[in-house]
Amino acid sequence: HFCKPSDLLAELQGRLPIRVELKPLTEKDMYTILTEPENNLVKQQEALMFTEGVQLEITDDAKWRMAKLATQINREVENIGARRLHTIIERLMEDLSFSATDRAGEKVVIDAETVQERVGELAKKSDLSRFVL
Repeated sequence: HFCKPSDLLAELQGRLPIRVELKPLTEKDMYTILTEPENNLVKQQEALMFTEGVQLEITDDAKWRMAKLATQINREVENIGARRLHTIIERLMEDLSFSATDRAGEKVVIDAETVQERVGELAKKSDLSRFVL
């Protein structure tokens, strides 16, 4: 007989441990997360900057670089999944977010080199504490 957690009473569903093994997200998965959802992180940032009068354009190469960096940092530091993309976009947009009101009317293009320049240092900061006895 086969039973799924959803077949149980609601009071029991949350009390039973369910173990699921997941594979790490790939670079293509990260890119898909950045581009396919209707309200993805890139569109959110573009809309946020539009409210300040800044026209933001993030190139396709920049999205691939963000996906590559997210995958690399997850592999080398700590795997936090797609939340890493939020960290990367936050770091990428940090300067522009604070100076957006002064840059009203401008068009800002973020390309792969800009992503590497502003976020690449995160990839270099590997957690060395895991190697200390």
